Amino acid sequence: MAILVDEPLWPNHGTMWAHLVSDASLDELHAFARAAGIPARGFDHDHYDVPAERIDALVAMGAERVPPKVLVRRLIASGLRVKERDRHPPH
Repeated sequence: MAILVDEPLWPNHGTMWAHLVSDASLDELHAFARAAGIPARGFDHDHYDVPAERIDALVAMGAERVPPKVLVRRLIASGLRVKERDRHPPH
């Protein structure tokens, strides 16, 4: 059971963004995010979007820094991954 954060590879709002996930449960993820002061609006179905400048603090709190492909593999293995087609249901 771990909280994982990947590399900040996604540009938006003038900064680079990373993903924060749990490989155990959404409850664990939400609790970690609350403790880290990450706003609930940063949650996107199965992960939190976090700005690059927060990564060192998240790692200091216990998040494990992993490459993006490892993060996705572990998220899928956990059963918590929300597939893209499930994020945007048909109208």
